[in-house]
Amino acid sequence: MTPVLQLHDVSKVYGSGPAEVQALTGVNLSVRAGEMIAIMGPSGSGKSTLLTIAGSLEQPTSGAVLIEGRPLAGLSHSEQARMRRRHVGYVFQDFNLLPGLTAAENIALPLELDGTKAKVAMAAARRALEQVGLTGQAARYPDELSGGQRQRVAIARALVGERRLLLADEPSGALDTRAGEAVIRLLRTACKEGAAAVLATHDAQLAAWADRVVFVRDGVAIDQTTPPAGPESLLQAES
Repeated sequence: MTPVLQLHDVSKVYGSGPAEVQALTGVNLSVRAGEMIAIMGPSGSGKSTLLTIAGSLEQPTSGAVLIEGRPLAGLSHSEQARMRRRHVGYVFQDFNLLPGLTAAENIALPLELDGTKAKVAMAAARRALEQVGLTGQAARYPDELSGGQRQRVAIARALVGERRLLLADEPSGALDTRAGEAVIRLLRTACKEGAAAVLATHDAQLAAWADRVVFVRDGVAIDQTTPPAGPESLLQAES
């Protein structure tokens, strides 16, 4: 079976000359349907850059990114945008909710942009809000919600529709332990239904839910492991 996501020798350089920053160097990663991968590493290690490149929000300086066997380099900007709307769910660290839209409207927007009728999209958005425990918040605007509630709206937006690839940057960052585990259960359920998930996290408790953990340092994938030994072993491996 073709992996949902493949990164082949991906590197990313920002700037040039004395200001040059090597964000990623020769990263290889393959994620299959049903699999959840956690990316761990210190701040500035390249975790977020890896996710944005995997989701075609940024282009690598070198190397190749494939989603379900299709090289992203061969797609036009409009084709990449269509692929993101239909197949990629992204949970941003800063939520990226539109302040002029309600919680339900933020979630429904990607579906509507892809041609789903407004009524159908809103029904799907309300179901997604119910999944993340925000049934009564559909009509509220982002500035009327707490940080944890905004995080869950962002997660609901990533889960709505038929997503094949879920990318989450610190998905439990604004949540308490119980809410964070609930979010990971939702991601695991999506994986059981055929999606692939990649999450960047500092949280060893969260990473312990993954099938594999990839450790990144200074833009290099230095090691990977399966986490049955528990969160303590992940903390030791990251240090």
